[in-house]
Amino acid sequence: MTDFSAVTVRICVCGDEGVGKSSIITSLVKDVFVTTKIQPVLPQVTLPPTLGTPDNVTTIIVDTSALPHERHILRKELRKSNVILLVYSDHYSYERVALFWMPYFRSLGVNVPVVLCANKSELQSNGTTSQVVSDEMLPVMNEFKEIDSCIRTSAKEHHNINEVFFLCQKAVTHPIAPLYDSKEAALKPAAVSALQRAFHLCDKDKDGYLNDEELLGFQIKCFEKPLGEDDLSNIKRSIQRLAPESANDRGIDERGFLLLNKIFAEKGRHETIWIILRKFHYTDSLSLKDTFLHPKFEVPQYSSAELSPTGYRFFVDLFLLFDKDNDGGLNDSELAALFAPTPGVPPSWIDSAFPSCTVRNEAGYITLQGWLAQWSMTTFEEPKTTLEYLAYLGFESSDRGGTTAALKVTKARKRRNKPSRVERNVFLCYVLGASGTGKSALLSAFLNRPFSQTYHPTIKPRSAVNSVELKGGKQCYLIIEELGELEPAILENQAKLDACDLLCYTYDSSEPDSFAHIVELRKRYPQLDGLPAVYTALKADQDKTMQRCEQQPDEYTSALNMAAPLHVSATWSSISELFVHLAESATYPSTAFPKQDDEPVDRTNLYVALGVILGATAAFMIIWKKSTSL
Repeated sequence: MTDFSAVTVRICVCGDEGVGKSSIITSLVKDVFVTTKIQPVLPQVTLPPTLGTPDNVTTIIVDTSALPHERHILRKELRKSNVILLVYSDHYSYERVALFWMPYFRSLGVNVPVVLCANKSELQSNGTTSQVVSDEMLPVMNEFKEIDSCIRTSAKEHHNINEVFFLCQKAVTHPIAPLYDSKEAALKPAAVSALQRAFHLCDKDKDGYLNDEELLGFQIKCFEKPLGEDDLSNIKRSIQRLAPESANDRGIDERGFLLLNKIFAEKGRHETIWIILRKFHYTDSLSLKDTFLHPKFEVPQYSSAELSPTGYRFFVDLFLLFDKDNDGGLNDSELAALFAPTPGVPPSWIDSAFPSCTVRNEAGYITLQGWLAQWSMTTFEEPKTTLEYLAYLGFESSDRGGTTAALKVTKARKRRNKPSRVERNVFLCYVLGASGTGKSALLSAFLNRPFSQTYHPTIKPRSAVNSVELKGGKQCYLIIEELGELEPAILENQAKLDACDLLCYTYDSSEPDSFAHIVELRKRYPQLDGLPAVYTALKADQDKTMQRCEQQPDEYTSALNMAAPLHVSATWSSISELFVHLAESATYPSTAFPKQDDEPVDRTNLYVALGVILGATAAFMIIWKKSTSL
């Protein structure tokens, strides 16, 4: 269950004739035992949440008959129920639990919890009641795992009447089946995984222990009340009796935390485990709520998503927390620990060959700069993935805004050729050019990788993301993408072009046929003219050659009223200036469009100056006339 304010628990009361089914229901409703004759089958009873039901749920109680000619009604009610209250009262009706009732439920395919109730406990001798409960009920509970719990009641003495229906409600709102395997006497794997994530997120200093302060925080988060003075020491003693090394002065380790929850399950306190799990957004199937992982977050057309300052702060803190050796990079074990409460590294990161797509240190480990760049790219390309991982990693908003508080939506791109600054921090640049031009070397240089002479053709798209400092000190993130063999499909996809901020046309200045590829590309895809573009001559460290083309590159760009190609080399340190130029062109896209010949001359200053002169002249004439008239 994910929203208990909207849950209805439907209890089907079953059992042989004469075991006291109707008396139990009447005793609950009237709060006393009714001595007068009760009708064979009571009408349906609805208990609203205001009557103290757990988790604020509505409860419907349905009485049934065991008579054969009413079996069709029984089948119908069983299939509609959320929980079955199976009542017996003597040895014969007890034997029928295993011989008839439980096999009958299974034959109908009814898969709901069963609460076993031994009614008419006043007929048992007072000294043997608890032992009878144990001797009677344990064998049948072991045989039929559907039985959630058992209880002895007396409708006549109004004993355990409220409790038996509470157990039924709890069997639905806090089911034991997903949590604990009584046959194996162990928590189930899915429950272990969920509790491990809760432990991981509450271990704020990531030392592998929940210290006293972290335990107090955990208590407040889950139960909204502090631990008592003796509670902490009692909890540790409970764990130490079974695993002495799991509770010490440092706190409780993961094994001890799991052991504590196992004790809760064994003692019938599984509602405590559910309170914990639901505070961490788990459903009854022990998966995280979809609304928690995927909150509503719309990015309008021509806009994009970026991390907000809060989002960047979260990822900075996360990096610093897990960089245990303080070497400025996350090694494999540190990354594994960081992603422990998640399904692992995002699939899109694997597709982009993470961490080779971002900044790494000399040991090959992702740096803080690369870490933030990677999340900037992920948020730009897949904001839903970032939101999902923010949820997994325990992001909490101070204003209860959820994970969406870590993101923001940028203003829509409109007229890109209009002189103005684009108010965004993340930009996407497609690098286009013929094979062998040096596009891959350009991406490697962007990530400060050493130049390699070995040529490896790019098959699938390859990205590189890094931060770029603009003139004036403002920082942005630039994603440079080489399209590989998917280039035609991407350039024909208008949505892909709408997401792109800048084109970088590249050619090999030492290869005579290289520039012709750009010319043909622009003819083949005229829609590219709608995007700002920068022309770049790569391999400038080699001998320049004439291009076999109708126009040489400088003439071609001049005819377009665009800046001449920049000549750079991946082997030069000055190539960093190209990346600044690309980022600035994306920030001010009008500078990367053809200049207009017929742009009107701005004479505003001239008109203002003339106005001032004329005004001064008029004032002088008025003063002169007055002085001469005197």
